[in-house]
Amino acid sequence: MERHRDPLIEQFERDGYVIVRDVIDPALTAHAGRHVDWLLHRHPGRRGEDLGDDLIADDPFWLSLIGDDRLIGLAARFLGPDLALFASHYISKPPGAGRAVLWHQDGGYWPLEPMAVLSCWLAIDESTPQNGCLRVIPGSHRDGIHPRRLRSDVDSVFGDESSIDIDEDAAVDVQLTPGDVEIHHPALVHGSAPNRSLRRRCGLTIRYIPTTTRIATDEQPWRCAFHLRGREGVNVYRQRPTFDPARHFPLFGAATAVR
Repeated sequence: MERHRDPLIEQFERDGYVIVRDVIDPALTAHAGRHVDWLLHRHPGRRGEDLGDDLIADDPFWLSLIGDDRLIGLAARFLGPDLALFASHYISKPPGAGRAVLWHQDGGYWPLEPMAVLSCWLAIDESTPQNGCLRVIPGSHRDGIHPRRLRSDVDSVFGDESSIDIDEDAAVDVQLTPGDVEIHHPALVHGSAPNRSLRRRCGLTIRYIPTTTRIATDEQPWRCAFHLRGREGVNVYRQRPTFDPARHFPLFGAATAVR
């Protein structure tokens, strides 16, 4: 009997990215938006684009959102049943001031062996060309990982970019509504423009790895390495924080309870 392939996997292999609509319900997505406001209030020296890995280890809500069964189920379709977290980052571009993310490949930054990793981009706000939505170069993942070069002449999130010529006519705007998820390959060339609009553009990136992928760094356990499902595999993991209502953002419902 012929075995039918998963159409999401086929599109991902062809284009390097896929969009899955309405993965997370509006109430939880709105709660995540309030989480961003809470983080910015708690860390007044940070920009909205700078809410990243070092904050996760003591944030039960963040971990519960990453471990939501709907997101984990999506990741498992690509990576298999044994899953861990490598990294996560809110990129919240404030109205009129959100910085650009220059053309880059995620895998160019990461100490992973092998480079088996899935980037999931959960839309917290509506994401459009006007407020600096994600832009991708379909099929660019097939060319491998390119070197990077510094860019000090542009105000950008990372301060560097892929050192290749980009055909911007080939770029696709990834327009999302809250709760949608965009998934992309670690070698996909992508970026985003500044937010010139009057509306915030916020998304949560989640980097899932199979537990057979090693986080090759001297920091052990890695700052946000958490086991999520199945066999533990090759990495050392952090202990999950115990929720303290006096100092943590509120959890949200049974669907996102900390496991």
